[in-house]
Amino acid sequence: MRWSAVLFAGITGTSLCETAEAAPSYAGAADNYAGSQIAKHEGVLGAPNISYTTADQYLGHDVSGHQGPVDWPAAAGAGAKFVYVKATEGTGFVSGQFAQQYNGSYQVGIVRGAYHFARPDVSDGAAQANYFLAHGGGWSADGKTLPGALDMEYNPYGETCYGKDSNGMVAWVRAFSDTYRARTGRLPTIYTSTSWWKRCTGNNPSFGGNPLWIARYNSFIGELPAGWGQHSIWQFSNSGTLPGDQNWLNGTQTALRNLAFG
Repeated sequence: MRWSAVLFAGITGTSLCETAEAAPSYAGAADNYAGSQIAKHEGVLGAPNISYTTADQYLGHDVSGHQGPVDWPAAAGAGAKFVYVKATEGTGFVSGQFAQQYNGSYQVGIVRGAYHFARPDVSDGAAQANYFLAHGGGWSADGKTLPGALDMEYNPYGETCYGKDSNGMVAWVRAFSDTYRARTGRLPTIYTSTSWWKRCTGNNPSFGGNPLWIARYNSFIGELPAGWGQHSIWQFSNSGTLPGDQNWLNGTQTALRNLAFG
């Protein structure tokens, strides 16, 4: 019987030593969050200078399962005006804290949105947009919901650009963005750093219509990725007075309203 199985395998061009392709790894997904890999690869080099004050910028933050349950009344009391909450990663992980964080922030009057940690190595952009939408990443024109955000950053599982060349990465982001827009009517916010965007998309300039959430842990924003004349949100620190990472909106109430309504 063993010899027959080997013979059959030889006839069909397969090998009994071959195994099914390993499932994508999500080990550590609960601790992957917007900027976790940017801080690791690009460092934390400073904090905004004093010209950035609540007089002309709205303070917000972003959270994930990494923070656990969030005390939302306390966050609102500390000045949080908006928040992005991690919902999903790839096509195989949903944050166990998403409901508490997404619904809790809304209940205390913080404008909130969901974000998706991109995994271009495990499935295509359209599939991940659909997965995100199926697990909390939608948008509604209620003035209290930000467009879903796509987190594009260094690969925590392997090669920086997830094994894609710049053309392949641009096509992946385009598929996600187009799918999200077709289903919600909104372009997703793109979260990234200028360094990663240059390296992995060749500094592609064709996404300037998407709101930009730029990551840079320094006293100044610096150069933006090609195609964007301005940012919508600056993630300036991975710690601070609010739970999770700290963000400034580029403006105050009108800017937040515009971002929420589109």
